[in-house]
Amino acid sequence: MTLSLESTFIKHFACLEDPRVERTKHHLLIDIIAIAILAVISGADGWVAIETYGQAKQEWLASFLSLANGIPSHDTFARVFARLEPRPARQK
Repeated sequence: MTLSLESTFIKHFACLEDPRVERTKHHLLIDIIAIAILAVISGADGWVAIETYGQAKQEWLASFLSLANGIPSHDTFARVFARLEPRPARQK
């Protein structure tokens, strides 16, 4: 059985509510989350390190993420993660 990014990672985070105002969304939430998780797994220990990882791996990341506006800045990572609700809403 072959697992795809869509059937695992994206599906897992699909219920996560995007806390940003529509006009401020320059990057997909799933792109931000994926880059951050992959960067931390690779040893990144802060927002600047996460951005640096994204810049270094941009070509590879673009093979499975949208990245329509490139890699988010370290400030974007910090703002988005500061506003995320850590617990998903209860499903009915």
